[in-house]
Amino acid sequence: MLLKKIKKFLLGLVATATVSATLVGSIGAVNVHADTANAGDLQLDTKAAIAVDAKSGQIIYGKNENQALPIASMSKLISIYLVLQAIKQGKLSWDKKVPVDDTSYAVSQNTTLSNVPLKKENTYTVRQLYQASLIYSANGAVMTLANAVSGSQVAFVDKMRALLKSWGIKDAEIYTVSGLGNNEIGNGKYPNAPENAENKMSAKSMALVSQKLLADYPEILKTTSIARMKFNNGTSETEMENWNWMLKGLAKAYSDLPVDGLKTGTSDSAGADFTATVNKNGRRIITVVLGAPHNGDTDLSRFVQTQKLMSYVYNNFTYTTLKAHESFKNANQLPVYHGKKLKVKAVTKNATNVWLKKDLSTSNLKATLTGNKKLYKNGGIEAPLNKNKKIGTISLQTKQQPLTYLNGDTALKLTATNTKKIEKANIFVIMGRAVKEFFTDLF
Repeated sequence: MLLKKIKKFLLGLVATATVSATLVGSIGAVNVHADTANAGDLQLDTKAAIAVDAKSGQIIYGKNENQALPIASMSKLISIYLVLQAIKQGKLSWDKKVPVDDTSYAVSQNTTLSNVPLKKENTYTVRQLYQASLIYSANGAVMTLANAVSGSQVAFVDKMRALLKSWGIKDAEIYTVSGLGNNEIGNGKYPNAPENAENKMSAKSMALVSQKLLADYPEILKTTSIARMKFNNGTSETEMENWNWMLKGLAKAYSDLPVDGLKTGTSDSAGADFTATVNKNGRRIITVVLGAPHNGDTDLSRFVQTQKLMSYVYNNFTYTTLKAHESFKNANQLPVYHGKKLKVKAVTKNATNVWLKKDLSTSNLKATLTGNKKLYKNGGIEAPLNKNKKIGTISLQTKQQPLTYLNGDTALKLTATNTKKIEKANIFVIMGRAVKEFFTDLF
C-alpha cells in the first residue's frame, strides 16, 4: 500500500494535481411539458395556439402546440422564405419577369379561392407576385413563383420539405406550395399522395418558421404590413386588401397592438388560422392560432383570439433583462487545472432577456453551471487561458414558470465566460500541491 502511495506521489510531481471536477449548481431541471405551460391561465377558442419571443424563441404560452393541424395558406410563409433565399443567392431578381404556366393560370382563375387573376399571355415581376402572395394570399401567384425558383410545383414542394427538415421540424406534412389541398391544384398535385392531402404542421413548428423568416429576412414586414395595394394586370387592376385584418386601418386593428404581419390561412378542415407578429415597446412576439371558428369571410374569430393572446402576454409577463457579466449564487465558479488559482469565476458573457410572470423576478431564477469540457483536463479548466472565453453554460430555471424554447431547450441557456485571464501556476506550486495531496492521501 505504501509503495502505491509513493508511486502516486512521484507521478503527481511529474504530471498532475487533481482538481475536483464537481460542478456547482443549485437545482435540477423543471420537468414541465411546453404544451401544458400556462394553458389554464387563458381560455382561447382555438384547437391550438402558441406565443413566443421573436428573437429568443422562448415559449411564453402554449396550448396543444405540438399537435399537427392543417395550416392552409400559412404555408405561403415557407414558400416565400425560399423565394427570398433565391433572391439573396442571385437566382432570382425582384424585376425578373416570370411567365405564367398552365397550372398556375388555371388556379388563378378560380374565383372561389383567394387570387389575383393572372393572364396567360402576360409576364409578371417577382416583386408583383411576391406582393400578391403575401398581401392577398394569391394562390396562382405563389405557384408561379415556385415554378420560377424550381421549375415545377413538385420540385418546389421537395425544397419546402428539405428546408423544414434542416430546421429540425419533424411534424410537417407538405404537399402544395400554396396551402391548397392536393386535389385543388390540377396538374400540380403531388404524386402518390392522397387526393385530399393537405399541408399540416404544429403551432410550435409554424412559430419556428416565422422566427426563421423574421430573423433571416426582416424586410418581409415591409410587405406584410401593407393594408391595401393594387395589382396591375396590364389592362386592369385588382384591389388587394390584406387578409390580416389586425393591420392599421383594417377591420380588427387594435391601437394597443401594432401588428405588422404575417399570414392568415383558411379552409374547411383548418378553420381559421393566423400567424401574427407584433412589436410593442420594442418587444416583438410571434403568435399562432390554429383552428379558430370560421363562419365565412367576415368572421373575426381568429383576430379576436390573437388579440386575447397578445394582450395576455403583454399584460401578464415582464420582459426582464439579465445583464452581461452577471453571476448566480451556487453556480459562479469552475475548477482550474494547474492554475495560479484553483477556481475561476464564471459570469454571463452577454446581456439577454426573458419573459417572466409578473409576480416573478430574476431572484426567482436558479442556476446550474456546466463546464466547457473542450477546455478541461483532469477535472478542471486547463491553465493558461485568455479572458472572455466560453468556459461553460449557465442554465436558468424557475419552479414557478417553465422556461422552454422553440429549439427544444428546457432552460434559459447562457454562455459563461471568464472576465480575467486564467494564469498557469509555476512548477514549484504544482509540485507543492502534488506533495500536499500525497501526504493528505497517505495519512
